[in-house]
Amino acid sequence: MKTKRLIIATILGVIFGFVCYGMASSGQNEIPLVLAVNIILGRTLIGFGIGISRFSLKHWSLHGIVMGLIFSLPAAFGAMLGPENPEFTHTMLFVSTNVMGILYGFLIELITTVVFKAKK
Repeated sequence: MKTKRLIIATILGVIFGFVCYGMASSGQNEIPLVLAVNIILGRTLIGFGIGISRFSLKHWSLHGIVMGLIFSLPAAFGAMLGPENPEFTHTMLFVSTNVMGILYGFLIELITTVVFKAKK
């Protein structure tokens, strides 16, 4: 395992976790502490998973996309189980959680592999 890759990807996951939390809390409703921690740790887990992963995909961007989707699915199903919100449907929460997870996975992989040159 490459320690440099693990550290960079995990730190990027933490950073994107706070970015995601900032975007989620920019609305009118206050976000409960449990949900805030879930958002931050979920994105951190994407970074950690990318850092330790040994998946052999043809291109680095596919790796980030697949890892982002895999680690976002539990949070997306959890978002569907929450209380009904008049602003968002359950399907919209499910799709947006997965899309953002894919985006963060892609960005973490891009920055880790291309910018910092921390290859697998």
